[in-house]
Amino acid sequence: MCSETRVIAWEAPAKINLWLEVIGKRKDGYHDISSLMLPISVFDIMSIEVRPGDETISIGCDTPEIPCDERNLAWRAAEVYVKNRGIKAGIHIDLKKNIPSGAGLGGGSSDAAGVLVALNSFFENALGPVDLERLAVSLGADVPFFLYSRPALATGIGEKLQFVEMAACCPLLLIKPPVIVPTVWVYQSLKLTKALAQITLNGLGEGLRQLGDLVQNDLESVTMPRYPVIAELKDWLIAHGALAASMSGSGPTVFGIFDTQPAAKETAMIARKDWPDCWVHTAQVISY
Repeated sequence: MCSETRVIAWEAPAKINLWLEVIGKRKDGYHDISSLMLPISVFDIMSIEVRPGDETISIGCDTPEIPCDERNLAWRAAEVYVKNRGIKAGIHIDLKKNIPSGAGLGGGSSDAAGVLVALNSFFENALGPVDLERLAVSLGADVPFFLYSRPALATGIGEKLQFVEMAACCPLLLIKPPVIVPTVWVYQSLKLTKALAQITLNGLGEGLRQLGDLVQNDLESVTMPRYPVIAELKDWLIAHGALAASMSGSGPTVFGIFDTQPAAKETAMIARKDWPDCWVHTAQVISY
């Protein structure tokens, strides 16, 4: 390992859940799911400084409401990595948040995975994929997905990944209303009605309209009655040309799939006028 301080630049992408089925509750309190998770072109920007010989972990963020201590998943990712490897190194993370927090877009999980992958690269890939995934799932169910940031069918609690090829470009418009949806409450309130996943990868077509037929989120049955703005946003997106619309994760962000990126951008301009209190952003699926 280099004895000088080094800085690693990293982009951590957001995600959407094209579909999200909740299958059952496990004895450990988690739920089994089946979800097609797609990385999208909205990125948190991190600068990770490695200080050999130091043993402190610190984080700075441009967003005041983001905690800059062990409550931050990126901070905890740095801690578990250096402890696992027995490394004498200090880590400082500068974080620029472009993914809104508490949005159902996986920003915190992506930041944590980015720290794990960046540090592992710096330390010459000291951990293999299995060990890195083990650290990732200890931080959160979505974190293993972001180690790879590739379209994947996520099962189990989200840690079992089957990567898929996305043939269709997928222009998106994302709208996050100014509400906070407690994830734990959503899962605790969900009435489970499925024994098996009903949507399969066999339904993936080559066009956007086929993708739109697969859009579904079981958690909407809980969130929309309490937060009707989510249903209003879905209806608004469909009325303004979206092929399909859905909530991502446990919400509250709603995404719409459009025929073209210009159509998504044009609708975004209207959304910023019609929904001035909302975060509005266009994006595309990242498919490496």
